[in-house]
Amino acid sequence: MAFKIIASQCTQCGACEFECPSGAIGFKGDNYVIDPNICTECQGVFELQQCASVCPMPNTCVPD
Repeated sequence: MAFKIIASQCTQCGACEFECPSGAIGFKGDNYVIDPNICTECQGVFELQQCASVCPMPNTCVPD
């Protein structure tokens, strides 16, 4: 399973991109996206998913 970013709620602040330990988040087109093939949900590295933890918008980085 991977996380996804709800594009309509994303403010494009970029906080999640810099906090992702697996480098799964990037800017594609006009939005940030999470590559599900790279996302590890921070398992084995952090207790909580870093994208969701640093996102200023509630419920924007969510399980896919």
